[in-house]
Parts: sequence; structure tokens; C-alpha cells
Amino acid sequence: MPRPLHLRTRKALHPQARPFLKWAGGKSQLIGQIIPYLPLALMNGEIETYIEPFIGGGAVFLEVAQHYPVKNLIIADVNPEIVLAYRVIQAQVRELISALAILESQYLQAPESEREAMFYAIRQAFNQTQTKINYARVADPEIQHTAQLIFLNRTCFNGLFRVNQKGEFNVPFGRYIRPRICQPDNLQRVAELLSSVKILRGDFELIRPFVNPQTFVYFDPPYRPISKTASFKAYAQGNFTDHEQTRLATFARELDQRGAKLLLSNSDPHNKDPEDNFFETLYDSFQIYRLQAKRAINSNPSKRGPVSELLILNYLVETLPEQIG
Repeated sequence: MPRPLHLRTRKALHPQARPFLKWAGGKSQLIGQIIPYLPLALMNGEIETYIEPFIGGGAVFLEVAQHYPVKNLIIADVNPEIVLAYRVIQAQVRELISALAILESQYLQAPESEREAMFYAIRQAFNQTQTKINYARVADPEIQHTAQLIFLNRTCFNGLFRVNQKGEFNVPFGRYIRPRICQPDNLQRVAELLSSVKILRGDFELIRPFVNPQTFVYFDPPYRPISKTASFKAYAQGNFTDHEQTRLATFARELDQRGAKLLLSNSDPHNKDPEDNFFETLYDSFQIYRLQAKRAINSNPSKRGPVSELLILNYLVETLPEQIG
């Protein structure tokens, strides 16, 4: 049986903070399955620092921040737009809400025939201003830029975040009737949780100085594609290739030697090829479990459906949920 949810430390009251971005591969739908695999030391207060170096939508971070007694929270990403968004929410959430409210009002009041043109105009403006944005600060241009990012994320096709090799957002228009562009209450809750969080930008190895035996690290990297047409790696310039997956595994083994607790998510190659043991070989000294997920990012609805995903751990789980496959 899974670890009962009520055993978590209830630090938060309902309603709780949710991811402010839609995110391909986001863990909101899987969080109930992931909780039983979190280290017991986290629940017991033995973990002092939680680190998530591929923050993305941040569903697991929000879970930990709201339910577990952790002193230090560190999040990071290589994607400058994502890091800037978290910094803007942390420092200037009221101004961001105001900017989003204006965009939402303009969009919802526009005739349906004009919404697509508005989307592409904002997408163009977002891409053109990237070279003028100072990603190391939070001022009005950066607030407006983040508002555009959230607007695009809420109104684009399938809520994807995808960029081309130039780093330009290139997801097409999505035809939603009343998208929720501005969610002030949720943004305020996220801002409260971020108030004392260290936010870093860079490669996942930049967390090295912060890791010790009282650290729990959750890695949620771009997934290894399970087919030639299933790659959704382009969340930042460059691709997260098998070489990068191997580099991450090497880094995980280094942190394992330090005594840190590690949890990693990734795709399950067995969905496509039962003989593909890429991750079993890469993490041969770790525990590997499979979760049942339903992914809806395929452009063909008939190809959306349940798949298994991997959880890779360097610690024992005392009471295991029922496994699949």
C-alpha cells in the first residue's frame, strides 16, 4: 500500500499553490504517485535542504515546500525565461498580476477572429525583446516579458513551452474559449512560498556546492524520447541528448557518494522497446520503479494515453506501492 498522504507534515492550508505554467512532462498529475517514493528522512525532518535543478513547472517543489519541514529550498534551471519568471514572482508578484490582468482583459474582450492575431503579435514581441531583457534583474521590462511568457503559455497549443535553436518561442496558437491567463490568488501563494527560496540559473551541476548528507535532490530533466517523433527536449537552446543523460547519471553517482538522497524522473524506454535498458544500465546501482502516467502532448489525440515513466532512487522505500509492468 502507498504511504498514507496524511502522514505528510501539513504546512499548508487549502487552497494550495499550484504550478503557474503548463508544462509538458509536468508532475501535477503524478504527484500522488510520487509522494510514496519521497524519502522518509524528508517527512522526519532529517532533510535540511531540498534542491530541484530542472524546476520547470515546479509541481514537486511546491509539494515539498507546502508539506515538509525543510529549512533551505533551492531551485534552478538552464532556461533563462523560466528562471526569470520565478524571480519576477518572488520579487514583484503584484506588478506581474497587474500586467497579466491587462493581457487577459484584452484577450477575452477581443472577438474570436482577432485573438489569433493578438497571440502572434505578443509572441513576436516576446521573441524580439529577448536580447533587451536583463535576466539578472527584475524591473518593468522583465515583468512585462514574464507576463507575455505566461500569456503565451496559457493561450498556445497544448500549453507547451518550446523554443527553436535561436531560443525563440515557436509554439502555435491554441484555440481556447476562456483560458485562465491571470490567476492572482495562485500567483500570490507561489510568491509566498518563493520568499526565501534561492533561485539559480545554469547547468544542473551548479548545485554541487549545496549538496551534503542532509540534502534531497529531485532531478526532472528533459525526458529521453521513446521514439524518433516523441522528442520534447527543446525547452532551452540545445538538446538534452544521451550524452547529457549520461553526464547527469555520473553527477548523480557523485552526489550519492556524498550521502545525499536522490530522486530522478525520466521516460521509460520499455514503452517502445522492452529490450532498451538504457536507464537500467546507466543507474545500475540505484532503485528503479515505474509509474503509470497519462501524457497529452501528442498532437494526435488518438496517440495520447497511459504510458509508464521511471522513478530512479538511491535510497530504499520502506512500503512500496503496487508496481506495474
